[in-house]
Amino acid sequence: MASLWLTRSTSRARLRHSLSSSLSIISSSSSSSSSSSSPTTITSPNFITRLSHLFPDFENSRHHFNVSKKNLSLLSNFRPGIAWISTSSGVADNSGKGDQNNKNVAGGPSWIDVYLPRGIQPYAKLARLDKPIGTWLLAWPCMWSITLASTPGQLPDFKMAALFGCGALLLRGAGCTVNDLLDRDIDTMVERTKLRPVASGLLTPFQGICFLGFQLLLGLGILLQLNNYSRVLGASSLLLVFSYPLMKRFTFWPQAYLGLTFNWGALLGWSAVKGSLDPAIVFPLYFSGVFWTLVYDTIYAHQL
Repeated sequence: MASLWLTRSTSRARLRHSLSSSLSIISSSSSSSSSSSSPTTITSPNFITRLSHLFPDFENSRHHFNVSKKNLSLLSNFRPGIAWISTSSGVADNSGKGDQNNKNVAGGPSWIDVYLPRGIQPYAKLARLDKPIGTWLLAWPCMWSITLASTPGQLPDFKMAALFGCGALLLRGAGCTVNDLLDRDIDTMVERTKLRPVASGLLTPFQGICFLGFQLLLGLGILLQLNNYSRVLGASSLLLVFSYPLMKRFTFWPQAYLGLTFNWGALLGWSAVKGSLDPAIVFPLYFSGVFWTLVYDTIYAHQL
């Protein structure tokens, strides 16, 4: 027992001595003249001997300890990038701050630029397919309502959820198309929006209108899958969709109007399952969603 304790104590002492020697060697190497860019190699015999005991293949991997002082000096200038999810389309403004040669993460190529044919890319960007957060924000109130309307003890209707998911994608794309058509003259004067397809001239207003009609036609096909009550209720949401882009011209609270628009699915999801509305259930869900939208869209507006 005593010999085991003595062996462990000796091993700890050797390890502490080895670590202290290693740290002193590395410190002396890093404090040498930084004007030279030649590689710095750790060549202390004691240090190499100890590493040979710890790592049997150390002699075959000594090149891992060759470090360029110039490369080490670059670490002091390292600044991590920051990326965020945006619900709009465009490029970030890098003017006035930072290195002009460094591309912002938000301004890099998206999956649309990589995988889709060039003729389809402007339409996909017009519908904001590369920024799906808007579709999720439109679909979540629908899913909440469908779940609440489901029979207790049973899972929600997945076919209905799939229909509303596709509808959210199409309706959000239609809303973005309307927004870009109405704001095309303003978007050209804003750094963040000047590269949008209509504002930059990649698409003409007529092409944008044709694409809008195509999206609405597909949305109509989804709407016809629902009951008559839901068809009327869903069609009435188009008034909000088409008028929302104009609200920023008449009010300082466009995000409140956006809340009324984006959470319409809280009403429509319930009626699609039940065939009618239950005000005691759907209205609290709808107006809580409106205030939720008011919060996140205000935060988003202050980030721009």
